[in-house]
Amino acid sequence: MRIMECIGKVTLAKWNPALNGASWKIAVPLLHAGILGKESGRTEPIVVFDELGAGDGSLMAVSESAEASAPFHPNTKPIDAYNAAILDECSVVSVPSSD
Repeated sequence: MRIMECIGKVTLAKWNPALNGASWKIAVPLLHAGILGKESGRTEPIVVFDELGAGDGSLMAVSESAEASAPFHPNTKPIDAYNAAILDECSVVSVPSSD
C-alpha cells in the first residue's frame, strides 16, 4: 500500500458493468519528501478505482496489483489500483540510525 495524492478525475465513455457505483481518480504516489509536502517527492501519476469519493488534494491509501481486487472477493473487478482509505492527516517520524 502506498500513500497517494488525488490530482484529478477520469471520465469514461464505456466501462465494465462490474465497475458501476465508483469513479476513477488520477493520483500521484508520494515519496518521503512528498508526504512532507515537497513537490520533489512526487512520482508518475496512476489511475485509481475510488468508491470513497476522494477529492482533489486528498491523501489516499492505495493498494495495487492483485491486492487491489482483494476487497471484492469472491467477485472480481478488472482494476489495478484501489483507494482503500482517505487519510485525514499523515505524519512522518524519523527513526535514528543504529550506526
